[in-house]
Amino acid sequence: MPFFRFADIPSEYVTPKYSKAFGPLLTGMQIEIGRLRFGKGQGAVPHAHPQEQVMVVLTGRLRVILDGQATDVGPGEGFLAPPNVLHQVTALEDAEVLSCKGLVDGRGHRI
Repeated sequence: MPFFRFADIPSEYVTPKYSKAFGPLLTGMQIEIGRLRFGKGQGAVPHAHPQEQVMVVLTGRLRVILDGQATDVGPGEGFLAPPNVLHQVTALEDAEVLSCKGLVDGRGHRI
């Protein structure tokens, strides 16, 4: 699928064990990208995973705790979580993000 529209990909709760992230996922051979939404107050509990992750805020604001350091990020900002580093995300307002993860053992966001 070299061309796609996120609007045509079914939305899902991508990491229900850890977060309320909801949206479509596009999975390639080595990387997965999601256009995900969090409602105000929603987010991801503290967790770590073997995948490297980059998250960029499109709309809204997030509070991110990454390896013990807290930072608020807004549109055009984000974070890079190295593999196996503890991180947590809380939406300070309704937010939409692009979340990119490398695939480890064929898995990205669906952990």
